[in-house]
Amino acid sequence: MLLHIVARGRIGKSPEAELVARYLKRLSWPTKVTELPDTGGKLPALESQTRIVMLDETGDVLPSRVFAEKLGRWRDDGVRETRFMIGAADGFDDGDRAGADLLLSFGRATWPHMLARAMLAEQLWRATSILANHPYHREG
Repeated sequence: MLLHIVARGRIGKSPEAELVARYLKRLSWPTKVTELPDTGGKLPALESQTRIVMLDETGDVLPSRVFAEKLGRWRDDGVRETRFMIGAADGFDDGDRAGADLLLSFGRATWPHMLARAMLAEQLWRATSILANHPYHREG
């Protein structure tokens, strides 16, 4: 299953970009990152069997193991792509949220979208490690 991050804003050469690259390089699952301008731009076409996850402060706060289990279920159900949407500063509107399969939050604090991208990359690596029974992950 492809893990596809679609993010508003350009990350450029930055410490956050280095973190994203470091975690995505560790993943054994296929990954893709698409950057869009803060406004406008064309979203990549949606293929069949795609799940949409929007990072949103109103979303569910999931423990890493629960997040991993959800990804594992989608993979096992034949989902071809899970698309992780990271919005611009104003986030998503109610219409966008209604179309998501999952609203995911990294807590009720507001995070800069570049940091959210790095946090997402780490959680994707952690989730795939959990699913592979890697001994690194520890329940807390």
